[in-house]
Amino acid sequence: MLKKTLSAVALSVVAAAALAGPLDKTECIAPAKPGGGFDLTCKLVQSALMDGKYIADPMRITYMPGGIGAVAYNAIVAQRPGENNTIVAFSGGSLLNLAQGKFGRYSENDVRWLAAIGADYGAVIVADSSPFKTLADLVAAVKADATKVVFGAGGTVGSQDWMKAALTARAAGLDPKTMRFVAFEGGGEAITALQGGHVQVYAGDASEADQQIQAGAKIRVLAVMADKRLDGNLSKVATAKEQGLDIEWPIIRGYYVGPKVSDADYKVWADTFDKMMATPAFAKLRAERGLFPFAKTGADLDGYVKTRVGQYRKLAADFGLNVAK
Repeated sequence: MLKKTLSAVALSVVAAAALAGPLDKTECIAPAKPGGGFDLTCKLVQSALMDGKYIADPMRITYMPGGIGAVAYNAIVAQRPGENNTIVAFSGGSLLNLAQGKFGRYSENDVRWLAAIGADYGAVIVADSSPFKTLADLVAAVKADATKVVFGAGGTVGSQDWMKAALTARAAGLDPKTMRFVAFEGGGEAITALQGGHVQVYAGDASEADQQIQAGAKIRVLAVMADKRLDGNLSKVATAKEQGLDIEWPIIRGYYVGPKVSDADYKVWADTFDKMMATPAFAKLRAERGLFPFAKTGADLDGYVKTRVGQYRKLAADFGLNVAK
């Protein structure tokens, strides 16, 4: 009798597992410690899915720091490739790291890119007291005497911030390898140094600059690295392209799933994101987290990611950085 009961229980567990869909007991992996961009990305979808009643139970957030995203990437590909209810947060920085081979033996082709839910954009930032009022002023100063223009960034050589500084310097006619550059632990330190006159230019993020300005920071945004002017408080800031420098730097935020997640489950997720991102409620949540509209899912995102990684790979090679084979 006991054996029959246990068998019945086992069968019911198997049946329940078989019926479990991708939106049941969901999990978002943030490839970093709590706080920061990956945490924000997971918490955004956690709130949006629950508030919109797309899921019955709150999404669990798991933190998996290490290797600037490499540990989580390797875990999903090698150990958890078929988990249909697990999504992993990524950013534009993740794509840059893939292009430079920082995720080990895996490439952009080893996961299924699911959804991009928003973006920030690079920005050229100076102190309020700076004599540079436009990008043209900055370019003229670099060409006159590059030793007097020090670029600051929240990251070391090869990082997103360094890339933005290098692109700005190159557009001004300066070899990025010769630019004066100071690396900081993060954007907060860089902005403090900017206000103190220790660096003359900071290649940061638009939303970060906006938040710092609202908090009283004495800084000014010379340009945003977007394809068009941004909404909100920075709507009057011209793009780099408008000012003659052909630079765009979108910092997308989104999610991928394991390589063995079925087409059917992948479609459920993509369709859910499409519905969710089309709502005013989601637009409000996205804006509250300092992100600008950028929505892609499924094949559209997959194509975008692979094109972008290819562009980053070429850019890294141009700048003499390590490139993934």
